[in-house]
Amino acid sequence: MDEMNITEAKYHRILIDVDTYENIAIAAVIDGQSMIVGIDPANRHYAEIMRQVEAGTLTIQDAE
Repeated sequence: MDEMNITEAKYHRILIDVDTYENIAIAAVIDGQSMIVGIDPANRHYAEIMRQVEAGTLTIQDAE
């Protein structure tokens, strides 16, 4: 499988409880397409994002 070109990655979070948030997805631009990637190790896009993070070639921005 060819390496995906991931140019942006930012966590997406939801409010769980008062002042408690949980990251539920990553908004990313992969191979020029904007997409929302669920946080699931079985998801090939998520797995590639995490591989690139571990390799030090990608940083996931914090949610706002």
